[in-house]
Amino acid sequence: MADDKVKAKELIGRMLISEESGKKFGVVGDVEFIIESGELINLILSETTPHAETMNLQQNEKKRFLVPFSAVKSVGDFVIVSEKDIL
Repeated sequence: MADDKVKAKELIGRMLISEESGKKFGVVGDVEFIIESGELINLILSETTPHAETMNLQQNEKKRFLVPFSAVKSVGDFVIVSEKDIL
């Protein structure tokens, strides 16, 4: 099971893709987490696509789109998220 773990820094640079439609959101540019527990809160997108811009995603103070980590379904070559869990 230990081999199934992915470190947060390994998410950076991977494309974020919708589980339902296969549409791209953009690239994971950074992660937001709670320092004390290490719990991941949000993936911060960079190089966003027009699809991400139409999703009415939450934004941080730098106007970068946030995707809640709870929406992540799987991580491989891409980060797969559920659109219904984002909104």
